[in-house]
Amino acid sequence: MADTEEPHSVEDDLFKEPIKKRRRSDRDQRFRAFPSVEQCALKEYEKLESRTRRVLSNTYQKLIQSVFLDDSIPNGVKYLINRLLALIEKPSLDPVYIGLFGSTGAGKSSLINAIIQRAMFLPVSGESICTSCIVQVSSGCCEQYEAKIHLLSDQEWKEELKNLTRLLHGTEELGREEAAAWDRDDAVEEAIWKLQMVYGNGAESKSYEQLLRVKPKGKIPASRIITLKAEEAGELSDKLDAYIRTQRRGWDGESAEARIWPLIKHVEVTLPKSELIPEGVVLVDIPGTGDFNSKRDEMWKKTIDKCSVIWVISDIERLSGGKAHGDLLNESIKACQRGFCRDVALVVTKTDKLHLPEYLRERKGGKQAIQSQREAVLERNEMIKLERNRILKNKLKRKLPGDFKVLEASDLVYTVSAQEYWQQAFLTEEETEIPKLREYIRKSLLDKKRRMVTKYVTEAFGLLLLTDSFNSAQNLPSEHLHMSGLRRFVEEKVELLEKAIAQCFAHIERPLQEGVRTARASYRRILGACLVRSKGNQGFHQTLKAVCLKNGIYASRTLARIDLNEAITQPIYDQIDPVFGGIFRTGKPTDSALMPHIDAFKHSLQEKMTEIGIRNGWKYDSYKKHFLIQEISTILGGLEGHILRRKRRIYESLATSVQNDLKPCYEEAAQITGKRACERMKDVIRRGVDQQVAEGMFERAQERMQHQFQQLKTGITERVMGSIATMLTLASSQGDGLYKELADVKSEYKEMEKLHRSLREVAENALLRRGMQEFLLRMSPGKVGSPRA
Repeated sequence: MADTEEPHSVEDDLFKEPIKKRRRSDRDQRFRAFPSVEQCALKEYEKLESRTRRVLSNTYQKLIQSVFLDDSIPNGVKYLINRLLALIEKPSLDPVYIGLFGSTGAGKSSLINAIIQRAMFLPVSGESICTSCIVQVSSGCCEQYEAKIHLLSDQEWKEELKNLTRLLHGTEELGREEAAAWDRDDAVEEAIWKLQMVYGNGAESKSYEQLLRVKPKGKIPASRIITLKAEEAGELSDKLDAYIRTQRRGWDGESAEARIWPLIKHVEVTLPKSELIPEGVVLVDIPGTGDFNSKRDEMWKKTIDKCSVIWVISDIERLSGGKAHGDLLNESIKACQRGFCRDVALVVTKTDKLHLPEYLRERKGGKQAIQSQREAVLERNEMIKLERNRILKNKLKRKLPGDFKVLEASDLVYTVSAQEYWQQAFLTEEETEIPKLREYIRKSLLDKKRRMVTKYVTEAFGLLLLTDSFNSAQNLPSEHLHMSGLRRFVEEKVELLEKAIAQCFAHIERPLQEGVRTARASYRRILGACLVRSKGNQGFHQTLKAVCLKNGIYASRTLARIDLNEAITQPIYDQIDPVFGGIFRTGKPTDSALMPHIDAFKHSLQEKMTEIGIRNGWKYDSYKKHFLIQEISTILGGLEGHILRRKRRIYESLATSVQNDLKPCYEEAAQITGKRACERMKDVIRRGVDQQVAEGMFERAQERMQHQFQQLKTGITERVMGSIATMLTLASSQGDGLYKELADVKSEYKEMEKLHRSLREVAENALLRRGMQEFLLRMSPGKVGSPRA
């Protein structure tokens, strides 16, 4: 079944007041983070948007007044009022989410602190785990610092509590050595840790039923949201610290706030009127591994997927070693495939760390002698950029379409030092590259604002044209329009679109088949690698049980993420990734790209409207041509969001299918206790996977992905045909009460026409200012940066 959306009835809010516009003083605060050139461009776009909203609001009020006393409202008027109100209340700008994605101790919190110019605002603590959950940081027009701490619901915590107690059960039949190894297991340690924090010492020995009757040590509000406010950053930081800092094992404090951190789902922090981070940007501190709790783990994935930009954060000393860095990059690239991400960059942190004598000894060649720590750090940073930029770009090319935006980026790697940003012992502020990241943030928001306002003004202009045309048509003689021929044309074009989409999706079939063959040949090797640890089974008993309890997935704050389902389907993903990305690309037209086929369908319909108008001489009914052309753009423009939402479900269908098929063997393995439990669990998993593969597990995953593509094709064609049929019904009605004489909106139309024309002028002004700024920078003497004394 295709996704459906309930139509909005105008009777529900026909006389609803549109949202009030933002006060000028509030609007101006939004630009404080931008330099003067960018401020000018933003203010012009803001003015365009504000004036457009005013025109729409005036038009809406006139239409409301014209039907206020009517017993019934004509369908055409309902349609216009619905469209006007939806456009008036459309959000000014969806937030730009920038995800900082990294392992424990990589420096995510330190980097955010430096970007927002608030030292020690988020907790930092060297190599240990510090931030215990997803933390979102943004700025607004509020006067105070504010944090909202969202807790797991009662049902969500009960689900985790049940799994934690099941994880701790099972040592009764173990020998002394096995029991000792069991207690050293990372999953067991974390489970004990959480229960003791919430319920106190001894909680780990109680059953699930017993713990349900124990009152938590911390205070849990009924709303499951804790709001903190403060006048100063330091004050809020102190209040927030106990909630988001991961407490160390063995901690014996009495803070009620710290007691509830295992129940925290995520935290939203709002800064007042930041001069560095513009309103509309959300920096997200994302832990690198997900979470044992199902809801938190799902939120972890969704947070990654909603980020339009992901910065993979890596400590310079861990950059070349370990599996974790590669896993983070792979997860980020998957976000480009399944989510909204359009830009990925590597941010190398702690680049001030360099032992000069060792560096000089290992240094090979070099154009000039190194005289200082600063020169050595800058030289090393440049080499890292060149090397990592090449490695990252090659990795992205293997997974993404050739015209994907990120592949055109000149900067894929940033080398930053939060510590030197504050101290400037030997690096200047610019050389720490914190200002460079801020500039990237500003440009991302400015570009999104430009695209949003352009689309908004264009859509509003079409709607005012439509409104004025509807009104003008009431006083003109009606001309006969052969809608039956137009309907047949539309039906034929929809059939052609359906065939084009089918051909587009057919490109995935061969890579899927090849991936399935590869997966069948390699799954035993991959599974074996997942089930082996360097120290054998020591300390792995309950980690494996946790994997089984969560249907093949385990995420903790101390171990790399384990996902058996994704691991054994990875050979299929390796085959389909470039083709999958090509299907959902938005760049140049190709046979495999979906959106260009939809655009071609749109243009063919619009050309047909124009052709009919010329052939039939629409002297009086030209408003219908404008109506049809405008509505085609609106209907098909709304498809992109629907496609992006379905894309994630399609991409994840392979791993989800395998997980569902393996669920019985995971459940069987999770029940195993007693002697040699770990080996027996492994045997159950191996046998279960062997049996499912023999019965066609990978082939079923292939069929389910293809079925998801089929559902998307059906959903697109049904939405298009249904919406266009409604549109043609409105346009073909002649004198049957669908329209009535409305208030005169010619003045609003003329003003909207001027605003639409000024779009190009605003864009040209922004380009001119940028060129002048670059010229002045080139002509000015070079800045000689030196660290503070």
